[in-house]
Amino acid sequence: MLQESKRLSGRRVLVVEDEYFIAADIVRTFRADGAEIIGPAGTVEDALELVHSTPRIDGAILDINLHGEMVYPVADALAKRSVPFIFATGYDKAAVPERHAGIKHCEKPVTPEAIARALYG
Repeated sequence: MLQESKRLSGRRVLVVEDEYFIAADIVRTFRADGAEIIGPAGTVEDALELVHSTPRIDGAILDINLHGEMVYPVADALAKRSVPFIFATGYDKAAVPERHAGIKHCEKPVTPEAIARALYG
């Protein structure tokens, strides 16, 4: 648990992950530290709907490959809104387009705690 840091307390975090157990682990850990979870979304379409329909998003965790579809339209939508996000993925950093080259990248397997540190320091 992250409770000693409380870095997630009160934050609204979008989780975009198609692997159920990974998403559930992130959700459980982040909620225990006080975050409000948006999603999780397992498809690009669902994630974009959440991005466009949710007025406040304080951060996001994006898996790059969602059932064979790349998450970059979601990353673009978040960047347009100036929402901080990270990639938590099995893909190498070389798979990330140049426009998102500066985004933090956590290679799986990665713990929810490491994801929180990457997202919020």
